[in-house]
Order: sequence, then structure tokens, then C-alpha cells
Amino acid sequence: MTSDSKIFVGLRSTRKKPAPSAEPNHPKCQWDGCEKGGTHRAPVGRDAEGLYLLFCPQHVKEYTKGYNFAPNLSDPLVARYQREAANGSRPTWGTGVKQASEMPLPSTARSGSAKATNARKSAAQRQAAKVDLQRRKLKALEAKAFETLGLSPDATPEEIRSRYKQKLKMHHPDANNGERNSEDQLRASIDAHKILKLNGFC
Repeated sequence: MTSDSKIFVGLRSTRKKPAPSAEPNHPKCQWDGCEKGGTHRAPVGRDAEGLYLLFCPQHVKEYTKGYNFAPNLSDPLVARYQREAANGSRPTWGTGVKQASEMPLPSTARSGSAKATNARKSAAQRQAAKVDLQRRKLKALEAKAFETLGLSPDATPEEIRSRYKQKLKMHHPDANNGERNSEDQLRASIDAHKILKLNGFC
């Protein structure tokens, strides 16, 4: 089908387009004595928001060089206006600082490696910590853990470790031909050792 087909005859526009003018129809530049088109907008001033002056490119540059949004304001008022404009002229409130009613707990974060930290502790400090640990009343889980391993609460860390190894060898499935009762005792011994280790007994 060609463009001169009868089908396309009715689709062609019969209106004639106006010939494009050499220069677009812009309002005149508002700079005194300028005859060029005012293609660029420039704001009027502080109390005339939304109103603009129209200038040609050359005069809009000159106008913006000397433009001052707040000519009648003193420097402190301009500074205050800029501060308020930064947050949208909305009031702001500082965050309240609540004073701690109790002494904060010491930080539990460890600095350096565990070996370096433990090396710094003296033998006297370790002995004092062990005495304090034995002096305090045992928690229910700690008492049950000692009972499970068959030890008294004043057992040394070496005694706890050796008893734990004995229990592992005694209740391991390889030593008991996979007996279920022995598996439960093995699990209980492992849990008891974990509890005592987490609470600093070994």
C-alpha cells in the first residue's frame, strides 16, 4: 500500500501549519533600555514571593550578582533567619538526658586476647575470685550440676575436669554398646559441665 492510496486521503490534515517565525514571541526584557526578549525569570524580592522579573541572559546575570533577598535585615537577623530556614522554621526540642539512678555495671568487653588478659591476673586475684565463688550460695542449676557429676560444691577446677572426663568415658555409647540409659547420663554430664564452666567453676 502506498502513501497516495485512497485509504490515506481522509487521514491527512487539511489545516495548514503556520510558518515558524524567525524568533520566538517572548516578552521584552525588563532591564531599562534593553530591546531583547526576556527569556529568564528572576525573583522580585522578600515580600513578593511568586513574582518574577523577565530579563535577557546578559541582564539576568547582572541582576543576580547584586540580588539580596533580605536587604533591610541586619546581620544577626539574617543569621537567625538562616538558622530557622534550615529546619523549615519549625520549633525543635533537644533530647532529654536521664541521669542514671544506679552505678553502671563494669564493661564485660575484653581487650586483647584471652591469654594476655589471664596472664595479667595475679595468682592472688584468681584465688580471691575462687573463694568468693565458693562463699556465695549456689544457684539451683549449679547445685544440680555438682550433684550430676557427683562432686561437692567446694571441688577444685581440676577435680571437676577429671570427673567430667571419667563420666564421658563411662557413658560413651562405644563403651556401653549403645545403651539408651547411658546416653541420657552422658547428655546430663555434658550439660552439667557446661553450666559449671559458664559460671566460672572450671
